[in-house]
Amino acid sequence: MSLETVTSSAGTSIVYWRSGEGPPLVLVHGTAADHGRWTPILPAFEQHFTVCAVDRRGRGGSGDSGDYAIEREFEDIAAVVDSLEEPGFLLGHSYGALCALEAALLTRNVRKMVLYDPVMDVTGEGINPPGLVNRLEALLEAGDRDGVVDTMLREVVGAPPEVVEYMRSQPAWQARVSAAHTIPRELRAGEAYRFDAERFGDLEVPTLQLTGSDSPATFEEAEKVVAETLPNCRIVVMSGQGHVAMDTGTEFFTTEVLQFLKGP
Repeated sequence: MSLETVTSSAGTSIVYWRSGEGPPLVLVHGTAADHGRWTPILPAFEQHFTVCAVDRRGRGGSGDSGDYAIEREFEDIAAVVDSLEEPGFLLGHSYGALCALEAALLTRNVRKMVLYDPVMDVTGEGINPPGLVNRLEALLEAGDRDGVVDTMLREVVGAPPEVVEYMRSQPAWQARVSAAHTIPRELRAGEAYRFDAERFGDLEVPTLQLTGSDSPATFEEAEKVVAETLPNCRIVVMSGQGHVAMDTGTEFFTTEVLQFLKGP
């Protein structure tokens, strides 16, 4: 595995971890994670692709900027995709799926795209429990970074206690704790984002949207709106899975992704 660095349009250094052989596949993690969240699925993907697992800004080896704006995240991912030697595949999860979707408007270097539970409010009713972000910021001020991650996973992702404990036992947990300061800003940005269908009506990149039958309803509503907008998009519901199928249904998840990316 090698470390590669690109410079985003805002001048921020964004790193990604390169492994495997084949056409490039860019992986974009969600909130409270870094490139290590993809560890369970890497062996399967490395057999078919040159995997480029991004550290989004503010964590891992990537830089950051003082004034956070979600638009810079879109530009970061587009910069990674544009740096590839050939058109590549793009897979984003949760907040990372929103970043991938918007990045696809900024680059012509995407062959196919997989979006797993993109975060956005399409109903106007909010996607975070009332007062949650304020509570998370209070936990940060108190130095309880572990509590920030735990609370976010339980109350936003809807992860059952046993899934949270499993995730806590994995090596990627420490990276989640290290990135805890990025959680409030991303929750606020995700809730403020508004999907403008007119901007995406001509985005013809073949797209697979994945969701779990047990994913929170807010993700389901967002995926319906996106699927109705993109000209070449379909939804697959992973039975018995929630928002973290990479961990809880690894084989199920990788099979669906591989079938789509390697298909016609």
